[in-house]
Amino acid sequence: MVAFVMTIASNAQDAVGTLSLKPMAGMTIANFIGSDAEGTDTKLGAIFGGELIYQANNYLALSAGLLYSMQGCSADGEGDPKMNLDYINLPVLANFYITKGLALKAGLQFGYLTRAKVSGSGDGVKAEVDMKDACNDFDLSIPLGISYDINNSFVIEGRYNVGITKVGKSKYSFMGETYHDDETDIRNGVFQITLGYKFALK
Repeated sequence: MVAFVMTIASNAQDAVGTLSLKPMAGMTIANFIGSDAEGTDTKLGAIFGGELIYQANNYLALSAGLLYSMQGCSADGEGDPKMNLDYINLPVLANFYITKGLALKAGLQFGYLTRAKVSGSGDGVKAEVDMKDACNDFDLSIPLGISYDINNSFVIEGRYNVGITKVGKSKYSFMGETYHDDETDIRNGVFQITLGYKFALK
């Protein structure tokens, strides 16, 4: 038992009570999930922002962030069609250190949609259609991830965000017509890989 307690105590990288700022950037591999998401494919994008991290005790850290995330999906077909969804996300996570530098994390993420456009091309002409009025402004997801601290400074992380809320509204207007859609189950599923650097604030 003593050895177990000593192992847990050595897991955390930061001293208890430390508050750190972590700017971070990386890539997203996004797609739609849900029972009606068949026929969609992954879409690459970028993610950047920062997180505040508080070391609560020797094995638990709490973090909250503000991230700009490019999401959506691509689809098979001519013209390379894509659904481009950009969000400002606020992830709130619990980080559990299971060994020195290695943490598992889970929490909730609150997102606000800033852009929604369908893009494609035909006959050599590229076109975009604004779909923001058909999409929900708010997005709720569950982030699950793993990270590794290098020299208590650089942080490599992989995270998967499982969408809870639907992408599309149940009622929306498009090109002068009003549509009702209460049944379609399409949600965001986003894998993100980031590299961050921690600065101790106190």
